[in-house]
Amino acid sequence: MELVALISGEKESWGQVAGLIKYENWDNILIIGDASAKQFSAEKPFQFIQVDLSKRIKELRDEILAKLDGKIDGTEVALSIAAGDGKQHMALISALINFPVGIRFAALTKDGIIDL
Repeated sequence: MELVALISGEKESWGQVAGLIKYENWDNILIIGDASAKQFSAEKPFQFIQVDLSKRIKELRDEILAKLDGKIDGTEVALSIAAGDGKQHMALISALINFPVGIRFAALTKDGIIDL
């Protein structure tokens, strides 16, 4: 399964995404964030997709759609939205279901990675 994660300049949430990457064997890892999130690092390779998170919701969705085009191989993705705000989450989820792909929310807990 592929992991798609939204990160922002809020570095406090980066540990959640880094843990998801570390403790699971993903087929592909796509990290979406703005320029301030380019400093994110993880123990495994990932592809960083830079977007402008300050855009209006429709424009942000369209940018995510365009930049994810051809990068998702499967029919379902694990999604982490531990960072960001509602507008950004809605734009990302809308972009993913427009491909279309199924979404499974993933979170790292003290008990390990869980699907929500």
